[in-house]
Amino acid sequence: MSKELETVHSLKTSDDRVLTYTVTGDPHGMPVFLLHGTPGSRRGPKPRSSVLYRQGVRLICYDRPGYGGSTRHQNRQVADAAADVKTVADELQIKRFAVVGRSGGAPHALACAALLPDEVMRTVALVSVAPANAPGLDWYEGMAPDNVEEYSAIDADTARLTERLRARAHRTSQDPEALIEILLSQMTGPDLHVVRDYAIRRLLASTYAEGLREGPFGWVDDVLALRSDWGFQVEEIKGPVLLWHGAEDNFSPVSHTRWLAAKIPDAELEIQTDTAHFGAVEILPRMLGWLTAWHSEMSAAGSAY
Repeated sequence: MSKELETVHSLKTSDDRVLTYTVTGDPHGMPVFLLHGTPGSRRGPKPRSSVLYRQGVRLICYDRPGYGGSTRHQNRQVADAAADVKTVADELQIKRFAVVGRSGGAPHALACAALLPDEVMRTVALVSVAPANAPGLDWYEGMAPDNVEEYSAIDADTARLTERLRARAHRTSQDPEALIEILLSQMTGPDLHVVRDYAIRRLLASTYAEGLREGPFGWVDDVLALRSDWGFQVEEIKGPVLLWHGAEDNFSPVSHTRWLAAKIPDAELEIQTDTAHFGAVEILPRMLGWLTAWHSEMSAAGSAY
């Protein structure tokens, strides 16, 4: 994986917002949307274009509202990601596609699976959290203190959360390494191994800097959306879903994905030992292979994207 020059595209939504996105890899390949983490941007870690070409993948990454070059969509729900993904797909004249979401992007990928059943062929959710009202789940158990403070702040005072993230976003825009240093102080061993790799650390710094360059509001709205009603039921998901989680994750504890696996019909669960949250970066190429397996089925049926 590496940072590559990107061609940035923008479009207008029906409610007059701007969505900013990039397309990399094989222009004639199988379309896959990659939904970035929280915080993050379209620059989030992804395979090199040469790797995507070999896999036959056309990878589409967009800034969720409030991040990078995308207009804020205040009071958005997780479910609203489905309409934004569909808008980008329509702009690119794509009829069917797969979706993968990482960390905070994973629930948004599940929203696409639930609400775009005719378009989304396969879905991968990497190191996801579960809904805030998940019955039988201790939502904060095993979670790093900084994440507990961040998510629980909205239960008490949204204004306090906004100011906390505003200060952190400003510091990150000035020095993207600052956020990485905060994360490093709370990581388990497997994550330390991943993030200390120079190339991955550089990619993380780039995605944080771009995502937060206009302020904290994408981050604030993500946290609010993840801790509120998602706007859909995970039991509604019909298509194939692969749920992957690192067993030693303390940012999004593995219990969240186990809960999701018990609720999503026909979900495939993969828990990997000796890895954690940022292992989702390293596992992405293999996940893309699983996602694009539907292409052979589509080709055999004579269907188009």
